[in-house]
Amino acid sequence: MSTTNITYTRQGNYLLPDLTLPEQKNLAIGVFGQRHKNYLLNHHKIRYYNLLASCKLAEYLSDIDNRANDMFASLVKQIAENENITEQLKAENPIFWIQSMNNIRNRATEIVNNEIIYT
Repeated sequence: MSTTNITYTRQGNYLLPDLTLPEQKNLAIGVFGQRHKNYLLNHHKIRYYNLLASCKLAEYLSDIDNRANDMFASLVKQIAENENITEQLKAENPIFWIQSMNNIRNRATEIVNNEIIYT
């Protein structure tokens, strides 16, 4: 049986253990990662707290965010090519181009949300 040495700090009348978390990478988590975090908190609390307790939450959310951003970028590009939304159209009719690109971005966001974020 292994023996662990735990130190304590007195806080008023209580002795509290001196617990520290291991060093973690400082990872950037974007919009999609934050959405998935909120989804886990609201619908899969056990999974969220298991990742948090094992110090893997930031890495997991960063990976989700990267996958979602890659999927989003490729979807926007594919849909724009399929619908003939080009730079030439942007020069000729910028208002229509903006409307079309906003529509494409909204559809791509819905697909990413359904495929990666809310699963």
